[in-house]
Amino acid sequence: MEPLLSERRVIDAAEAMARTLGEDPNHTVAAAAMDTSGRIHTAVNVHHFTGGPCAELVVLGAAAAVNAGPLVAIAAAGDDGRGLIPPCGRCRQVILDLHPDAIVAVPTATGPEMRQIVELLPDTYFFPDSRATRVLRFNKRYYDAVANGEKTSTVRWGERVAVGQAIFYFEDDEEHASLNGEIRAVNRFRLDELTAERLRLPDGGSTEGYLDALRQHYPQMPHDAAVDVVDFSLLSS
Repeated sequence: MEPLLSERRVIDAAEAMARTLGEDPNHTVAAAAMDTSGRIHTAVNVHHFTGGPCAELVVLGAAAAVNAGPLVAIAAAGDDGRGLIPPCGRCRQVILDLHPDAIVAVPTATGPEMRQIVELLPDTYFFPDSRATRVLRFNKRYYDAVANGEKTSTVRWGERVAVGQAIFYFEDDEEHASLNGEIRAVNRFRLDELTAERLRLPDGGSTEGYLDALRQHYPQMPHDAAVDVVDFSLLSS
């Protein structure tokens, strides 16, 4: 998917820092990461024959040093005009374990795209003891409905949603802060098994209309896909 405005800021921050590199062969890649408050953290790699950390791993540590919490977007860029670069296998595993809901910028022939970290490392081992804080992302137009308790369910495809506490993050929303909530249930259905009741639609709600909107949101979703109906609630402050 194409980067949102906030995600482009992350890419720009990584590329801007990469342009300052080049004199020191020990620091050749820059990375940037954004937390759920919209703060962007930056760092560079530490090249060493013993296996010095990549820039993506250093930026995870830099964010943790200021108690940033979960990260929602990450990008890395190389020196000498190499531009955006994808994370290596080790970085993908670490990001998946520590920030499983992050999306990562990758270069393509048509420009940068954002990929869920689970897309970059499918069918992988998931470290169960990482105790990562989970993030459930929403379009910013849903803030009021979620905040006042009107919206308590969502349908997701291709995401790894788990029951438990989570931060509700509203994309590109500079006006509102994230909310603390809880994923109460995750039920999987094939598209042809969805009903108004399973979709939690109000009386008179159109199942077909909901599915049309879902297909627009997930244009690569196959017609026989299985989706997750996620029930959630806010936690009292």
